[in-house]
Amino acid sequence: MASQPREQVPGAAARFPVSFAVFAVARTHRALAAHLLRELGLFPGQEIMLLQLWDSDGQSQTSLGRTLGIDHSTVAKSVRRLEDAGLVTRTRSPQDRRVTLVHLTDRGRRLEKRVEEAWSALERETVKTLTTDEQATFVALARRIEAGLASGASADLPGASC
Repeated sequence: MASQPREQVPGAAARFPVSFAVFAVARTHRALAAHLLRELGLFPGQEIMLLQLWDSDGQSQTSLGRTLGIDHSTVAKSVRRLEDAGLVTRTRSPQDRRVTLVHLTDRGRRLEKRVEEAWSALERETVKTLTTDEQATFVALARRIEAGLASGASADLPGASC
């Protein structure tokens, strides 16, 4: 009986198993998300901002950035692209002209169901090989890893600029 060929493990995966696993999952997940979102005319990341606006329309760009954990320039670029696509509008706050508010357009509101369906498909595909307990464990571990990375401890590492 011939043996099955073993899958070659990249050297980085052997030397840095956790970091490589995070990288591989993120890369594969983002690729699938990109495929699903492309059909809607969106790029990965734009749907996250839309999800936030569907929960609470008329947020400031600063609030969106804080909630999503992204910097101001990334928010501004994403909002501009969504505006160019006709999904949101930007206005100045009447209370404070320095604040830019982001509002969904009718077109942006109509996209909600389709994005929800895409994310439901993404979620199903992501967890299809995991039990309910494994899903809960994964979420808990991922949150712990994220909190540890965000805690600032990694800023002390050589070459880090978090």
